[in-house]
Amino acid sequence: MDCKERITASATMMTGKPVIKGTRITVELLLGKLSEGVTTQELLEAYPHLTKKDTLAALSYSADVI
Repeated sequence: MDCKERITASATMMTGKPVIKGTRITVELLLGKLSEGVTTQELLEAYPHLTKKDTLAALSYSADVI
C-alpha cells in the first residue's frame, strides 16, 4: 500500500506529525490505540471519518519510517 496517498505531514498542522489526510487524526494516535488492544473496528466506530484503508496506511507508514 502506498501510504503517501493517505498520510500527510505539515508544520502548520498537529506540529508536523503525520496525519490521515483530511483529518486531524495522527498516525501516532492510531498506533497507540492499536498497541493498547483497540481493534480496527473499534477505531472505525470511534472515528467515523476514518476508513480501514486509513488504518492500514498508518501501519504501512510506520513500517516504512522504522
